[in-house]
Amino acid sequence: MLPQALIDELRRRYAEPHRHYHTQQHIDALLAELRVTPVPVHNREVVEAAIWFHDAIYDTRRQDNEARSAKLANNQLRDAGWAAENIASVVKLILATADHTAAGNVFNEEPDAASDISLFLDLDLSILGAHPSAYDAYAKAIRQEFDWVIDADYRAGRSRVLTRFLKQSRLFRTDYYTGQLDIIACDNMQREQIALLRG
Repeated sequence: MLPQALIDELRRRYAEPHRHYHTQQHIDALLAELRVTPVPVHNREVVEAAIWFHDAIYDTRRQDNEARSAKLANNQLRDAGWAAENIASVVKLILATADHTAAGNVFNEEPDAASDISLFLDLDLSILGAHPSAYDAYAKAIRQEFDWVIDADYRAGRSRVLTRFLKQSRLFRTDYYTGQLDIIACDNMQREQIALLRG
C-alpha cells in the first residue's frame, strides 16, 4: 500500500487540466479491474503501484513520459522505504507501456513477473475493448489531450497508432482478456479508423 501522502500527490498530478483521459478516473478503473480480474496476480503491491505511477507524468508534446514516470516511481518508492527488488519490478511494468506492441521482450522475465506484466498491459489496454460508447468517449478524450495538433496531422498519427495495434498477431497478452475483449477492441479501432478517414 502506498503512503497516503504519496497517493495525494499522485491524485494532484492526475487532476492536471491538460488531462482528459489520463486522469484519476483511468487509474480508478484499472484498480477496480485489478480487484475483480480472474487472472492470477503474483505481486499485487507491485501491480498496484505500477497502475498509480504509469501515467504520473503525461505531456503529449514529449516522447519520454513513461521513462520519466518510471524515474519518479523509482525515487518516490525508494524514499517510501520499498525494497529495491519491488521498485525494479514497478519500473519494468511502467516502461513496458512505452510501446505495447514491442513488449514481447518482457517475457525474458521469470514466469511470475512476466505474468504480472501481461496482466498489467492488458489492464492498460482494456479501454480498447470497452462498450462502443465508452470507447468513443475515450477516443474523444485522447483527441482533447492532443488539441494542439491540427486535424490532418492528428488523423494521420492516430491512424498509424490504430494500424499498429490492429496488425498485431495478438493485442491482449492473457487468454482471459483476449477472449473477453479482442473482437470488441478490433471493431472499436476499425470504426475509429473509418471515422478518421472520413475526417
